[in-house]
Amino acid sequence: MAVKVLVVDDSGFFRRRVSEILSADPTIQVVGTATNGKEAIDQALSLKPDVITMDYEMPMMDGITAVRHIMQRCPTPVLMFSSLTHEGARVTLDALDAGAVDYLPKNFEDISRNPEKVKQLLCEKVHTISRSNRRFSAYASPAPAPAPSPQPSVSSLGSTPAPRAAAPARASAAAASSSPAPKRKPYKLVAIGTSTGGPVALQRVLTQLPANFPAPIVLIQHMPAAFTKAFAERLDKLCKISVKEAEDGDILRPGLALLAPGGKQMMVDGRGTVKILPGDERLNYKPCVDITFGSAAKSYGDKVLSVVLTGMGADGREGARLLKQGGSTVWAQDEASCVIYGMPMAIVKANLADAVYSLDEIGKHLVEACV
Repeated sequence: MAVKVLVVDDSGFFRRRVSEILSADPTIQVVGTATNGKEAIDQALSLKPDVITMDYEMPMMDGITAVRHIMQRCPTPVLMFSSLTHEGARVTLDALDAGAVDYLPKNFEDISRNPEKVKQLLCEKVHTISRSNRRFSAYASPAPAPAPSPQPSVSSLGSTPAPRAAAPARASAAAASSSPAPKRKPYKLVAIGTSTGGPVALQRVLTQLPANFPAPIVLIQHMPAAFTKAFAERLDKLCKISVKEAEDGDILRPGLALLAPGGKQMMVDGRGTVKILPGDERLNYKPCVDITFGSAAKSYGDKVLSVVLTGMGADGREGARLLKQGGSTVWAQDEASCVIYGMPMAIVKANLADAVYSLDEIGKHLVEACV
């Protein structure tokens, strides 16, 4: 059965072009279009699409407000279009907090320059987030959002994939832990990797940690270069611990979370120093969870507590394998609380998970486990 899509954008050109790209895929059906947020709500209620693509800056009602109303009235996976700017990143993070599942950069020039690449990326995203709809009611209550960011300047579909994403976020209250409470251990590092659904998931986990959390933390979130600084700033404002975008030479310390910069790779060494390397074009992910996990395994032996959260694919599995071989601990987020049960599923299926916890349990268990 074809994935039904509602396309929302105030630009007639972009609305038509997105509709043409999606309609060219025989497994996708564009069931309607809307020119503003209010029309989007009405069309979502009447057409009941499987996925909505949403612009942010529109007349009458902006995209973030529309997403909030849609999540309250007819929860539907939303793919936001955003500009690859610092301000565009802030707005996109607001949309994810409101309940959007994922996003793509918006660049009119790229549609003309790389039509096949744009078609592949857009259709893959639509199919991916449509699969989250099977559990979508479990996430219908979005995470508490900070005050809305100011509107960005003109949005600029870019060729840089944005697997970073996050989603409507509250795990089902009925979700039960499939693992016992963790044992306490003097971990030297907590390493957390995630992708689609990650920004909201990380926010939920990290806001549960006290300012005096005893272990250093590294975060690997699939995200483009323009977004990680804004995301780190957002987390820093919301959390009791400190959060910053990692820079080459940063020192790991308790109560500080370092976020891998987009487009690059982050490694750690036994002296507690962070090394930031250029993104390798041979690698699908920049940053890559496997790279950071692998360096942690080499540097800290059995003293790492690693966590793999929601995301598509299997990044983190091979790094987790190295961590396990060294005696470190690996946790995975449970299926019921994931937006996309891909990365955690890869950990579980490879028998690498020491524990499987729901999203809302992970933060408190991190506090319990680290001494």
